[in-house]
Amino acid sequence: MTKEPALILTHGLFDTENGKTAHGLVRGSDRFQIVGVIDFATAGRDAGEVLDGKHRNIPIFADIETALQTLETPPQYLIIGVAVAGGKIPPEMLAVLKQGIEHKLNIVNGLHEKLNEKTEFVALAAQHGVTITDVRRTKTPSEMSYWSGEIGRVTTPRIAVLGMDCAVGKRTTSRFLVEAMREKGYNAHIISTGQTGWMQDGRYAFIFDSTINDFLTGELETQIVKCFDEQNPDIMFLNGQSALRNPIGPTGSEFLVSARAKWVILQAIPAREFYEGTEDNIKARIPSVKSEIELIKMFGAKTLAVTLNTHGLSLEKARKIQEKLRKKLGIPVVLPLEDGVEEIVKVIEKKVLTSER
Repeated sequence: MTKEPALILTHGLFDTENGKTAHGLVRGSDRFQIVGVIDFATAGRDAGEVLDGKHRNIPIFADIETALQTLETPPQYLIIGVAVAGGKIPPEMLAVLKQGIEHKLNIVNGLHEKLNEKTEFVALAAQHGVTITDVRRTKTPSEMSYWSGEIGRVTTPRIAVLGMDCAVGKRTTSRFLVEAMREKGYNAHIISTGQTGWMQDGRYAFIFDSTINDFLTGELETQIVKCFDEQNPDIMFLNGQSALRNPIGPTGSEFLVSARAKWVILQAIPAREFYEGTEDNIKARIPSVKSEIELIKMFGAKTLAVTLNTHGLSLEKARKIQEKLRKKLGIPVVLPLEDGVEEIVKVIEKKVLTSER
């Protein structure tokens, strides 16, 4: 896949949880070559250093004009790099997006609000000869697949990377695992189910929350079968969405029942007490990790390891939680951003690949 040079637009939100799409792209993408970030709040710094202290030679600019005047590699795309509640494009970004089109940048929008439904944007894009891609465009029923049972002939072991809530780092952990397995020589692939996953790779992807419910399991099955037929991989990682008991959007059984994943990596975020979005109303409390593992077992799957998102914790506090969970659960508990995922890879080699391949 040829990488297209691209700018990411975060407009002051890069160094926040809302910048998670940009964060994923800065960490790596097989689809786009990220040459810069447009973010007035952190301009002048390196995006990798802002994100996690790792210099990645991705400069942050205050505006598009500065970026275009400075960069040696001219960008071809401008990607909206934020994920916000409700999926509406922040109004203050619209003017910047128009500037991008006027500078002949193709627009990639992963939010629910569609730019192709805005007459002025469609006309402006046509005038300047660029495209607008709304990643979350809902396909028509004729474009989608219904679950057929074809999954039954897929022999590749599948690990579902599920979470205790939305926005806890499931996609990041999935990508870390794929990269780590490939480094050890395994033919590993990810089935992406969100906007950022589509932008990072997208070979085997569909947008979970833009798919008509009747076709969710069929679209998931289609991508798994396609990956199996084209790649014959040693292992597949299924990028989960939301959480099994999230009242806003309970999700996860599709990966265990319809995709028949026998193994799970469970991502938790210890500093978060309530499901995101319920803090100001019903205050739906996130259950214990142990009870979530027990629920997963009832679906017929085994949890191989727990990964921790340490946002909101000191490293010292995170280590204490890690050790406590290790003793309580009897399985690896890993901090992916701080320590990598090598410990999980060893477990996969021992418990998954030797038993199924």
